[in-house]
Amino acid sequence: MKLKSQGSKLLQGAFILSAAAILSKLIGTLQKIPLQNLGGDAVFGIYNTVYPLYTMLVTVAMLGLPSAVSKFVAEASAGREEQEGRRILKLSAVLTGVSGVVIGILVYAGAPLLSAWVGNSHITPALRASAWGLAVVPLMAALRGYFQGLHNMVPTAVSQVAEQSVRVAVMIALLLYLTSIHADASGIAAGALLGSAGGGAAGLLIMLLYLRRHRRRQAEPGPAATSEVMAETSWTQEQRTAAPASPKSSTRILQLLAYGLPVMLGALAVPLIGLVDVFTVPRLLSSGGSEASAMAQFGIYNRGLPLVQIVTMLATSLSVVFIPALAEAKYRGDLGLIQTRVSLSLRWFWLLGLAASAGLAVLAEPINMALYGDASGSSTMTWLAFTAAGGTVSIISAALLQGLGAVRAPALHLLAAALLKAALNLLLVPQQGITGAAIASVAAHGFAAALNVLLLHRQGHLRLRLADALLRPALLLAGLALAASAVSYATGAAAEAAGLGGSRTAALAQSLLGVLAGCAVFAIGTVVLRLLSESELRQLPGFGPRLADKLKKLRLFP
Repeated sequence: MKLKSQGSKLLQGAFILSAAAILSKLIGTLQKIPLQNLGGDAVFGIYNTVYPLYTMLVTVAMLGLPSAVSKFVAEASAGREEQEGRRILKLSAVLTGVSGVVIGILVYAGAPLLSAWVGNSHITPALRASAWGLAVVPLMAALRGYFQGLHNMVPTAVSQVAEQSVRVAVMIALLLYLTSIHADASGIAAGALLGSAGGGAAGLLIMLLYLRRHRRRQAEPGPAATSEVMAETSWTQEQRTAAPASPKSSTRILQLLAYGLPVMLGALAVPLIGLVDVFTVPRLLSSGGSEASAMAQFGIYNRGLPLVQIVTMLATSLSVVFIPALAEAKYRGDLGLIQTRVSLSLRWFWLLGLAASAGLAVLAEPINMALYGDASGSSTMTWLAFTAAGGTVSIISAALLQGLGAVRAPALHLLAAALLKAALNLLLVPQQGITGAAIASVAAHGFAAALNVLLLHRQGHLRLRLADALLRPALLLAGLALAASAVSYATGAAAEAAGLGGSRTAALAQSLLGVLAGCAVFAIGTVVLRLLSESELRQLPGFGPRLADKLKKLRLFP
């Protein structure tokens, strides 16, 4: 009963954390649309240059300690060593707090130098604004790791949603104020970046409130305290004697860093492709014009990224399901189950990524008009749409490899893809501008995905079949693209006849109806073309059986 209770608690916590992650990422992704609408393309370009740098620096400042804290606190809790758990929290809080403040000071003082490395002086105020967030976010992350180690995911979930909500609220409030006083693009972008500090402060405050309540519950007698005392009593004297002594603080710090630093290095591999754009595209665009126009062009280039990120965000959130599922199958030595789960997972997300790419590509112009007010960069958005397919497969295949024990390979593949991206940017951007950067992104994400998939194939965990991977999906995508474009064109013609042609309202109707038509064809086509059967869908871990039941109710399965 106790094991069942613990398992249920873990599953419930994983669901809460996944739901909060999806919601917070959705808020963080969609906030870019009002940012561009209120600030314009130049502000959007500066923000999208600085924010990837900010996230990278936050990752460095955290030192991978949230994961380390979670691990060591969980071990201390299992050994009924609550005092040791609190000591681990204090040590990690000091480390992350000092690290965040030091890196924040360095960024603030070194902003002109970083701007020179990027090749655009307009980002200096925004870099200095982002430094304030570095002072609070790492400490907040360490507190999240502490509660996750106690298998309490609610504080992390609440703080994630609050952080993103406050960040967006502060950003929009400052955007409205700064645009009303006619501040320049650099100042407006700096105001938008201050939202990160506001969100981080809100998230930290919530974590401190949860920590205060947690300590009060431990100190006050009650049902929860009584159960803890009973659990403590069940911890026999022999078990206490056999338990190892708690290490010294200096030894514990080394243990935390030894575990956390490799985690940090692995996390830095994920945004590498985006960082390549930050350090190459603005500089290459500035060589053919002014820095201000380069930032405006970089903003137009980034218009399609929020939509692609929604798709990859879904893949990221669901990828955590596959790691424990495959680890369990590997532990049991069930090679057949491994092959089934790997092939089904890749096929399903390959289809989803392709469908999203095709839909965004054919609807790029009306979506661009509906979200951003004009059609600038629609051809670039069309190219950028296809990063959804490669990015989705890259994320899922990396999770599959990690579940099978290949932890370093996905990071090395991302590094190779980033090098390819840099080379293609240098080759294509001077010739084709931001469209060249989009083409390079498609190639880089596709390259990372291909390396992961080929490694799974070489390890014997995946059987590649041309019909499943290319031929039948091509038929499905042709039908999806035809339906979406036909419905969008018909809606545009009707809006033109009604005198609404060229308006954002008409573009929004074209986009929504086109998406609905494409989704309908995708749902029907997967069944008609037998790309995924009911039995195969039920074998997907986590969400597969529930999705199969819903599709069966809609009579999409016989």
